[in-house]
Amino acid sequence: MTPEDILVELPELEPEIIGWRRHFHEHPELSYDEHETARFVEWKLQRWGLEPERPTPTSVVARLRGDLPGPTIALRADMDALPIEEENTFEFASKHPGVMHACGHDGHTAMLLGVAQLMSRRGAELPGEVRFVFQHAEEKPPGGAVELVEAGVLEGVDAIVGAHLMSIIDTGQIVVLPGPELAAADLFEITVRGRGGHGAMPQQTVDPVAVAAQLVSALQLPVSRQTDPLDSAVLSITRIVGGSAHNVIPETVELWGTVRTFRPETREEIRESMARISESVTAAFGAEADFRWVEGYPAVVNDPRVAGVIAEAASAVVGNGGVVDIPPIMGGEDFSAYLARTPGAFVLVGARSEEAESAYPHHHPRFTVDERALPIGVAVLVRSALALLEHPPTEGD
Repeated sequence: MTPEDILVELPELEPEIIGWRRHFHEHPELSYDEHETARFVEWKLQRWGLEPERPTPTSVVARLRGDLPGPTIALRADMDALPIEEENTFEFASKHPGVMHACGHDGHTAMLLGVAQLMSRRGAELPGEVRFVFQHAEEKPPGGAVELVEAGVLEGVDAIVGAHLMSIIDTGQIVVLPGPELAAADLFEITVRGRGGHGAMPQQTVDPVAVAAQLVSALQLPVSRQTDPLDSAVLSITRIVGGSAHNVIPETVELWGTVRTFRPETREEIRESMARISESVTAAFGAEADFRWVEGYPAVVNDPRVAGVIAEAASAVVGNGGVVDIPPIMGGEDFSAYLARTPGAFVLVGARSEEAESAYPHHHPRFTVDERALPIGVAVLVRSALALLEHPPTEGD
């Protein structure tokens, strides 16, 4: 069996895949609440003769076992939406106030359904097993991937492939980097505790606003002066909250933010430096700091062997010039939980088009994808799965 034997039916299925994507977009569900989405996926898989399982209440896994012996390859799609009020006006815009698919997960789910339908028609000819993983809660740490790993969905899996539609990559282009691709994504919260009082008499207070301003600058030093310039790291303070009136110096000020890194050593060094700086800077002005580090997803580091197989498979879809290199992205993804257990790679599918108005950034209220990217993603996943069934990564390669 060749990929062409399966993909010959893709043009006929393309309108249905787009219809599924629009259905999911119109009916988004937040992390850990993907009940209707999971039921829809389960229903479709059952219609195609598969026997879906529920490792968690809102995730779905199905196994397509061929008649021939061989390895097991897992394909993963995430299904959850975001707490964002959609500003798009197309007919299939979100019908759930304050919830929208602003990151492409509607397309991911539709693409994997397309792969499952196409491959199930020729499943008996497969040399091994293809495992379809429809994951919940990618957007909300600790993330659904960890739960699925703990539930055993990777047992016996020789390689795993995930795909993500990207509005920063043009439609018709594919990216799969051999090595670091997406960053570790950690959060921090710092409460600066001072002594409040009247704004006209600051000498009687320990002003946490002034101390917090000093801390904002000092916290950049771990990245700008303690991290190797050739090592990638980002520290962003994204929220400062304190005070209740023009003439009142508050008791506390809160700082929130995120840190993005690739190397585990850099991740730990920055965390330790931030804790030390928070304590010392606030103490220098007579204040105190409560430092809280919220560990997020580890970095997505692709297995070079699997990435190479996917790149070759993708080139058969978009041509050699369509498989492009970009610098690693500082965004995070819980696909890293799978990569910690088994070889795999995360493929980025271009979905940016000015014509389709799909150039808005991810998590924007007008985010959407160029639907012409959906059959490209399906074809890349089908070809990648078949190639890995024939040439799975093994120790010593």
